[in-house]
Amino acid sequence: MTRHAKNCTAGSVYTYHEKKKDMKMGGYGTQAERLGKDAQREFDCCCLSLQPCRDPVITPEGYIYDREAVLEFIVKQKIAIAKKQKEYEKQKNQKAEPEPPSAKQPPKPKSSELKSDALPSFWVPSLTPQASSSGSGVSSKPPDTEVRCPMSGQPLRSKKLYPVKWTLVPDDGSGKSLIAKKARYMCAVSHDILGNSVPCVFLKTSGHVVTEECFEKVIKKDWLDPTNGAKLKEKDVIRLQRGGTGFASTNEKLTAAIQKPVMQA
Repeated sequence: MTRHAKNCTAGSVYTYHEKKKDMKMGGYGTQAERLGKDAQREFDCCCLSLQPCRDPVITPEGYIYDREAVLEFIVKQKIAIAKKQKEYEKQKNQKAEPEPPSAKQPPKPKSSELKSDALPSFWVPSLTPQASSSGSGVSSKPPDTEVRCPMSGQPLRSKKLYPVKWTLVPDDGSGKSLIAKKARYMCAVSHDILGNSVPCVFLKTSGHVVTEECFEKVIKKDWLDPTNGAKLKEKDVIRLQRGGTGFASTNEKLTAAIQKPVMQA
């Protein structure tokens, strides 16, 4: 009986396909799956809400956000940072205060009692293994006071968010809404359709988005913004971070993996 027969049970080799099938059915091992196009963010969508931006802004690293969503994120992060800073200052002051001398030294506990008292308690916050020696669960290191971009990890500031001006594709008369259209925006100079498969750059001088090909072949010769004639510099050009297409040439990480228990003999 061959290995490709309908009821193949005589094979002496445990094939890779059989192993993956058994791991998937049993729930063991690392479950990995390649991400397709449907799992990738569109180039013009907000990195927080994953929806098309109504008021798009771009960071110096090239990530697109909706202004309302990113400002709300910054405010929430500042509140969380202030809370952590307050807890850290409280913990620091508790460590600085000297302990009052006791009138009578308590009796030394026995080794068995000491061992039982040292056991962690997962229902009392001050006795958890993660709690510090001062009795609070606050880290001894000062908290990070910077609001950081959730995508790049770099400091995120509202004054460093640049408004984006998309160039709309002319209406084809189909009556579809802007969100329902696959081709929504085009290059401000060459009028090429923009998408996840097209590398783009943002020009600070005008706020327009052009294709990287147009920038390299046309704009980079004179370093002038074609939309308003302003002088361009290297720091005025931001390369957009694309959502992805599912092809390895576009993205670096295309596989999602879930760590699960491994079968052992």
